[in-house]
Amino acid sequence: LGAWPPDRVQLGVHALILRDHGYRCDEVVVYYATTKQRVRVAVNEQLVQETLEAIRGARQLSSSDIPPPLKDSPKCPQCSLVGICLPDETNVCAEEEEAEPETPGERRQLMLFDVDERRMRVGVKRRTREDVRRLVPARDDLRPVYLATQGLYVGKSGRVLQVKEKQKVVQEIRIHETCQVNVMGNIQLSTQAIQALCQAEVPIAYFSMGGWFYGVTHGLGVKNIFLRREQFRLADIPSFALRLARALVAGKIRNCRTMLQRNHLEPPRRALALMKCMQNDAESAESMEQLLGIEGNAARIYFEHFAGMIKVGRDEPVELVEEAQEVEASGTKSKPLDFDFSKRNRRPPRDPVNALLSLAYSLLAKDLTIVCQVAGFDPFLGFYHQPRFGRASLALDLMEPFRPLIADSAVLSAINTRMVTTEDFIRTSDSVALTPQGRKKFFRAYEQRMDTLVTHPLFGYRVNYRRILEIQTRLLARVLTGELTTYPVFTTR
Repeated sequence: LGAWPPDRVQLGVHALILRDHGYRCDEVVVYYATTKQRVRVAVNEQLVQETLEAIRGARQLSSSDIPPPLKDSPKCPQCSLVGICLPDETNVCAEEEEAEPETPGERRQLMLFDVDERRMRVGVKRRTREDVRRLVPARDDLRPVYLATQGLYVGKSGRVLQVKEKQKVVQEIRIHETCQVNVMGNIQLSTQAIQALCQAEVPIAYFSMGGWFYGVTHGLGVKNIFLRREQFRLADIPSFALRLARALVAGKIRNCRTMLQRNHLEPPRRALALMKCMQNDAESAESMEQLLGIEGNAARIYFEHFAGMIKVGRDEPVELVEEAQEVEASGTKSKPLDFDFSKRNRRPPRDPVNALLSLAYSLLAKDLTIVCQVAGFDPFLGFYHQPRFGRASLALDLMEPFRPLIADSAVLSAINTRMVTTEDFIRTSDSVALTPQGRKKFFRAYEQRMDTLVTHPLFGYRVNYRRILEIQTRLLARVLTGELTTYPVFTTR
């Protein structure tokens, strides 16, 4: 019985370090906990040469180009870095790029139909969805924490966060079971709690009481300076930025169109046709200014019909209708709140639906800012959203295709299931905001949406939306490092 080759090298490194510090080391011992076996390894010339050769190879590999991902390797499922590497996903995306239609005419004809173009491509042998292994968990065992009660104090005792209200512990949270801590408004965290969270690489997101996203506190995180260097380099290349922006905007328009088809009581045919044309126009936009105009028009059409996806309030009791009519006849400025949506407004939102949309977009921007930092990006340098002081432009870029799928869906679900009602809002002057209890209800609706399992359209396996955000962000990293040439935007049918 002998030690595994990687273990031999690791033991050899320890032995060389001990010898370098003046210790005599002729033998090392490794204990395998699973088999409960102890293995002795002699520190001889063969082990020393084997270790030095492995060190030289590792240094040479670190200074060379990124190697291509392994194909169907049995080593991948047991690798701790498989969620970063994404070998099967990268290979599938590369095969999809090779399977582009051969002629422009074929491309134009396929765009006439609302089908998945990838299913129609021929001439290149590709693996099927069943061939893609789901090497990452469908859900993360860690859960986010939302602290929304004003005046809370968060301290630390061991590896547990203690949430106190008026010097009384109201809740205890295990740090190792937490993926992020969201602080809404006037809530204090002790220095010890912040240090413990940074050490455990658990980000702390700060919001105003109304849901405005201020920023994130986190540890050192990943140290992938090479990815950030490529990000800064490619952001200065207009052609690359425009190509990526086209894909993001076209994906957003397609997902908005899908939302109307799925949830509208009577999907407007003319609006769907216009949005289909705008999706095609976005894919061929010649400048960022033109792309902004296309996106703005598509958003206008989408929100013009957004009220058709709201199912409550259509069969109001007679007494509520009479009350609203009396208020209107009396000339009183403050009429009863309802979920009547006419157009998008913000800063401040002036109706309950817009208040929910603004909070949902803020939460989604926070999640993608955290994911960008985890993946090694600088979240403040984007490709479509231009740099602006204090704005996480890259997070907003990646957020575009997910606005309808996550944020808008969470809002519609909260309203249509009556998880949030008009009693959960307050009016202050011309603005409308959620009550503390209403915010807690919507946080629950948002996290339910984030935890929903969805089938990835390209890979075929089911993971939740929080995992999808990480996968898509890491696929963008593959594009920046040159492993992929096009970014596969997440869209649904």
